[in-house]
Amino acid sequence: MKDEYDVVVVGAGPAGAYAAATAASECDVLLIEKRQEIGNPVRCAEGVSKEGLARFLPPQKRWIANNIASARIFSPDGTVLEVSEELAGPEVGYVLERKIFDRDLAKRAAQAGADVAVRTRATGVIRENGFICGVKVRHLGESLEMRAKVVIAADGVESQLARWAGINTTLKPIDLESCAQYLMTNVDLLDDCCDFYLGSEAPGGYAWAFPKGHQIGNIGLGALASKLQSKHPIDYLNAFAERHFPDGQPVELNIGGVPVSNAARKTVADGLMLVGDAARHTDPITGGGIINALEGGRLAGEVAKQAVRVQDPSLKVLKQYEAAWRASFGKKLERNYKIKDIFVNLSDAELNKLIRSLEGLRLEDMSVAGIIKRLISRNPRLLAGVRHLF
Repeated sequence: MKDEYDVVVVGAGPAGAYAAATAASECDVLLIEKRQEIGNPVRCAEGVSKEGLARFLPPQKRWIANNIASARIFSPDGTVLEVSEELAGPEVGYVLERKIFDRDLAKRAAQAGADVAVRTRATGVIRENGFICGVKVRHLGESLEMRAKVVIAADGVESQLARWAGINTTLKPIDLESCAQYLMTNVDLLDDCCDFYLGSEAPGGYAWAFPKGHQIGNIGLGALASKLQSKHPIDYLNAFAERHFPDGQPVELNIGGVPVSNAARKTVADGLMLVGDAARHTDPITGGGIINALEGGRLAGEVAKQAVRVQDPSLKVLKQYEAAWRASFGKKLERNYKIKDIFVNLSDAELNKLIRSLEGLRLEDMSVAGIIKRLISRNPRLLAGVRHLF
């Protein structure tokens, strides 16, 4: 590593790695990751849409654990909404091997010219005349300073860079999903179908079972922190797994938080941009964030190149990034946050009624918006609070 770069990216998840690869086509870039192994632990159910992924990268066989053709949604009373392959739409796709996928994204950044450093933790920012102009790091026990014209914060839900830069990204308990997931063997799952479970088994969120082949699957759930009371998400996960997969054997456990808030009000400052979970770019309904992370990373990388090109990393230039992501997916996040606020407060009985209202109905659009439109048409009183959004 050198002590000065055009761009320093903190965090080597999809958002950070894609930003680094994009910027490295013109700039001198450093990508740092606090863990010793990129892609591990996996804090993700690993599902991603085929269409969304293909917009950014040609899918590679080694990334894909399973090719998904359909989905099932289970209400608390066991009513099942089944969606066939020809009707499944953009919400189904691949179950990834995130450990491989994330590492390949980091390799892609390195191949584009970026330096990549693991076991390198950001410990502070360098600030001069109000500008963020680099990061302080701890690398293999040594304290270093990495100066940069632009810093891109891709350091996840707990983003420290945002806080050090004076950007408030505090999450309320109602805007944070506490998640726990087992990789389990001996689980009977449909090979090409992802299952979603609604209700009090995962209060304020949902549980999932995503097949990864040969009786292996991701069995997990996310529950709103505001609804956990005295329980831990692992308690809910153990109860869920015992009920639905009594013969399952866990071989890996991952626990973490996922923001289900509005996007951060401010994602730029002089010399700094926030991307991915740090910018609260995950979908408030599903918690999914891979595609938004790639798009946000691309946009941040492009704006970083421009800032370096014109030698102006000020807010005046970097705010183009914020305008771009808001135009790309910001309105969808805002709408889905309002929808989330309605659905997280539905009782099991109300969820049963909603799912039963769709039984036998031909669903021509399986997107989140498509399902909700149908639910509103069948349950206008129950969902009166979200009708205006469509």
